[in-house]
Amino acid sequence: MERLDVDILVAGGGVAGLAATAAFAHAGFETLCVDAEPPVTEAGQAGSDLRSTAFLMPAVEFLERIGLWGRLAPHAAPLRVMRLADAGGPEPAVRETADFAAAEIGQEAFGYNLPNWLIRRELVAHLAATPGARLVAPARVEGLVARTAGALVRLPGAQARARLVVAADGRDSFVREAVGIAARRWSYGQKALVFTVAHPLPHDDVSTEIHRSGGPLTLVPLPDHEGGPASAVVWMEEGPKAARLMALTEPEFEAALAERACGVLGRLRLTSPRRLWPIVSQVAERLDGPRVALVAEAAHVVPPIGAQGLNMSLRDVAALVELCAAARARGEDPGTPELLARYGRARHARVLARVAGIDALNRAAMAGWQPFRDARRAGLRALHGTAPLRRAAMRMGLGGAA
Repeated sequence: MERLDVDILVAGGGVAGLAATAAFAHAGFETLCVDAEPPVTEAGQAGSDLRSTAFLMPAVEFLERIGLWGRLAPHAAPLRVMRLADAGGPEPAVRETADFAAAEIGQEAFGYNLPNWLIRRELVAHLAATPGARLVAPARVEGLVARTAGALVRLPGAQARARLVVAADGRDSFVREAVGIAARRWSYGQKALVFTVAHPLPHDDVSTEIHRSGGPLTLVPLPDHEGGPASAVVWMEEGPKAARLMALTEPEFEAALAERACGVLGRLRLTSPRRLWPIVSQVAERLDGPRVALVAEAAHVVPPIGAQGLNMSLRDVAALVELCAAARARGEDPGTPELLARYGRARHARVLARVAGIDALNRAAMAGWQPFRDARRAGLRALHGTAPLRRAAMRMGLGGAA
């Protein structure tokens, strides 16, 4: 059996896990990342992740610090305006819009959007060229024993000893369960259809979120597709309706999409397959355990509203790496109970607040009863119409206090 000795073992090779591996290696830690599946790094590969990720500016700044953003920037579409559109009513039509411009708070953009498969491609290439970073996939964590001097991690055909195990292995995290940390999960009866589209009208770097009962439909700018404008789409609906939409033929689906999108970018033409994702919220009861720190979906899951999910995850990673790097500079062990408790205190309350806020926004977006729709529209009007509130909301959306 092969024996490995590393500073940090990252369980999970999604975007958050790969970014965490890059960040720890950049800080000087010998870091091993393991994942149950080899990363899919091409759009046409089976199992490719057709979602996109909007890196908000705090995440962009973090990726710049660890030497990653230069790889991603050439492929990114800027998000300069966030447009909220209310289409509630008997017929699908935009009745009210509110634009939130990054320039108003002194930012060039709120963030930048990229396809997830492309992000993985660039992160994998970055790790291959980074001293101290190693990715092994397929290789799942099969057992974990925390000891005073480190954690013993059983892998297929190998055993690794690590000072710290970072659980980035998803909402059904094996590592979280192995150290006895519970998580509370709740559902909304929703699913999200995710896909990409081409359209005749330019998006002008505007991300548009159209609210109607069942959940929002969001069109997020992407770099051009075959020389024309393109966007990623997240269409949230009640589960049975989402399943019916998924079963439509492509022409039928495009017709339903045209109606739901209210024509904001002209005719929308599918440029990818459709995928269906369940919408849930989840939060772990704590973020630290013996020799273990939880990050990303092992720690929290939120509906895809306001580009919060992965950006919360990268804030977890940034906070954890900062604490571990400071401990290393003092000659201390990065996996002590005291350090991990500091991480838990620093992040858990903020995670709970952000999860609660996104939960409330999603429930408001789902509202179908006319008084709720009227209240939603009035709230949007008041928020957008009051400059201090509008600017505070934009700063909060970028991750203030989270």
